[in-house]
Amino acid sequence: MTERAAMPVRKARRKPPKVRGIFERPKGSDLWWIRYTDAGGRERREKAGARGMALSLLAKRKAEVLQGKKLPETLRRRAVLFGELADDAAAYGQRHHALNRSRDYRAAVLKAALGVRAAADITPQEIDRTLDKLAAERSWTPGTRNRHQAFISLAFRLGVDNGKVQANPARLVHRKRESSGRIRWLTVEEEKKLAAVIEANYPDQLPAFLLSLNTGMRRSEQYRRIQWQDVDFEQRRLWVPGSKNGSPRSIPLNDAAARALLALRDRGDSAGAVMRAGKGGHGLLAGEAQKTPREWFENACRKAGLTDYTWHCNRHTFASRLIMASVPLRTVQELMGHKTIAMTCRYAHLAPQHQLDAVRKLDGWALPKSAVAGSNPGGFAGVQTGTKSGTSVLDAPASGAQVQPQVAVQ
Repeated sequence: MTERAAMPVRKARRKPPKVRGIFERPKGSDLWWIRYTDAGGRERREKAGARGMALSLLAKRKAEVLQGKKLPETLRRRAVLFGELADDAAAYGQRHHALNRSRDYRAAVLKAALGVRAAADITPQEIDRTLDKLAAERSWTPGTRNRHQAFISLAFRLGVDNGKVQANPARLVHRKRESSGRIRWLTVEEEKKLAAVIEANYPDQLPAFLLSLNTGMRRSEQYRRIQWQDVDFEQRRLWVPGSKNGSPRSIPLNDAAARALLALRDRGDSAGAVMRAGKGGHGLLAGEAQKTPREWFENACRKAGLTDYTWHCNRHTFASRLIMASVPLRTVQELMGHKTIAMTCRYAHLAPQHQLDAVRKLDGWALPKSAVAGSNPGGFAGVQTGTKSGTSVLDAPASGAQVQPQVAVQ
């Protein structure tokens, strides 16, 4: 017997029988797909995996067709990543909030954290954990965290509107409580020091500072929005075409604001943007943009010995002085451009005398003075605290003494 004849005969591998509706792609990869017609008459293809899984999935889909079940339209649609939604939100912000340049920064930060995640798979818990992690790493305040959460919510909301996702999970994430913060405003003495420093070191910027202090405009409104066509010297009014909340408003001009605008007008041709620099202004050529407060105001505050004071604090100074002059809150709200009165109420504590005068109008409203005075000039006899000692809410003054109201000085 020859060596060739002694070798065992190897049987050829048997190919699996062909089944209608399944196919291998690519050939020899052992990756199987199914093909069928759904209940709506639409031809479908789905990746299944191994051949056995393809057979099972095909049987399941045929059963669903017999039951008349319709498959979701997104079955074969590609997965939409959160990065795509963030890009859409950033583009939306550029179109509708051109003055808010921080939107691009928020998009970059959030894309780095969630960009490669399928948007449909992101849960409210994942958003909350991601924001907490970023807040800890970047030392965010609750307000900054809330702004990033709002950007995520905007991205998903636009995705829902565009049909890219089905829901907005950020809507279910609780916002962090924000502190109203300290209201920093200028005293008269501080204003004198700061104005003197600006006049000595940055004379071309003094009108801009006085305009801010006497109109309460936001920096974006003063430096980017207002045009000379929005200024009416005859009616002494300044028209702000679009504010932060999207609503236009009119600001009356006092003498200081009008003089500041006239000084700015004398630098140019009274056309275009109000905040333009004139000839010789800090070496700037005619028509170049006015320097923004970022370039000089911090140095001026440091030279004047002011701490924790920024350009935005000029708005606080404007509102605080109105409140201390007993201007009604509703009027201050309109002048500040606040969307809700709650924002304006932060300044209400600066008018204690006004509040005291209001509650004093209730004195003796229902009963004559003789019914409550008695032998106690203070009028507090008989009012108990509920303690075992029976002491009154306010200790009664000695006989013949007069009660003087105590007004806290803020």
